[in-house]
Amino acid sequence: MADDNKPGAVETYDDRPIHTEPGELPPEVQAPLAPFAGAEPPAPQWFKDAIAQEPERSFVDSLGSKIEMLTWGEVGKPGLLLAHGNSAHADWWSFIAPYLAQDYRVASMSLAGMGASEWRESYAFQDFAEDAEACARAAGLYEGGRKPIYVGHSFGGSQVFFAAASHPERMHAAILVDTGFGGPPPNSPEAKRMEQVRNIPTADRASRVYPTLEAALARFRFMPPQAAGNLFVADFIARRSLKRAPLEDGSGEGWTWRFDPNMWNKLDRSAMNEIAQGGRPEVKVPLAHIYGDRSVIITRRAEGQFPSPFPDDILEIAIPDSAHHVMVDQPLALVAALRALLAVWPA
Repeated sequence: MADDNKPGAVETYDDRPIHTEPGELPPEVQAPLAPFAGAEPPAPQWFKDAIAQEPERSFVDSLGSKIEMLTWGEVGKPGLLLAHGNSAHADWWSFIAPYLAQDYRVASMSLAGMGASEWRESYAFQDFAEDAEACARAAGLYEGGRKPIYVGHSFGGSQVFFAAASHPERMHAAILVDTGFGGPPPNSPEAKRMEQVRNIPTADRASRVYPTLEAALARFRFMPPQAAGNLFVADFIARRSLKRAPLEDGSGEGWTWRFDPNMWNKLDRSAMNEIAQGGRPEVKVPLAHIYGDRSVIITRRAEGQFPSPFPDDILEIAIPDSAHHVMVDQPLALVAALRALLAVWPA
């Protein structure tokens, strides 16, 4: 990320968790899973078949931390490394990866401080890049005779973009999925909420622990705010976003979110600042961008609210009827776009 005060600065989209009061957002955005009262929404057979293809789950040691990694497919096939968005986890790709694993060795990582990966005292773009390389090596993504292709959604796309600009020797190509740069308009309600960041715990304010799984699921929502295109996907993601934790009153265990709520406060942006000096960072690997045609991030870019950091010759593919969280809104369209793109690109 770059200094907002510098002309042409590159700033990754601010999708940190923010607090919203009940009624502040429409019910389908504020609490999409609440109507199910803890039950799983109905899911189509394709989704059941996909998640039935359980990945191998492991941890990779990187920079003194254990990084969660999921893998599918045979070692020796071309490698794909998948990175998720902010406050998310590796299982955001668990219903996408099986459709890629027939032709690829696929690894999905939980970024440090998210999913089951360990938390750190500080987080940095260069450290996320080193974690990605460690996972790619451990998963055997180089064994297919070429360097892996990185794929990243949202904040994960920012990390892929940084790695592509900083370490092009590590990847064959990079695919960003609805990756935006620049925050919301300064005077918008969303920007004002982000300034407050009232739900990001501090040393004197602990992370919320919910007494039941039902109560926790009822609090799940997406950032940036949007309705869940497919509720069965949202439910799958939400359940794997939670972990057991002691209740505040000591009466037993409840449920809390897996991600480090202080990650944004501990994020070191200096490495991104350096590569963004003077405007667009130079990216020497083939770069593609898949995005939702209703994404608020893309709308803001089109309206000129922040400069595009992408090269002029970047290949961009729009997914119809999708907002920012493409794998939630149009998972099969995302699979089709990835498979078609990888079949012919890069030439």
